[in-house]
Amino acid sequence: MNTSAIVMMIVAILVIWGGLGVAIVNLRRSPEAPREDELRRDL
Repeated sequence: MNTSAIVMMIVAILVIWGGLGVAIVNLRRSPEAPREDELRRDL
């Protein structure tokens, strides 16, 4: 693998794991489930 491929792989890994980390932090900040009146179903 050449240098540009390795850099691109590292950037992609950081984007994926960074998104996962942000999602986990977001869930920890507001873990409450939606209430019954807020729950909407698209049928």
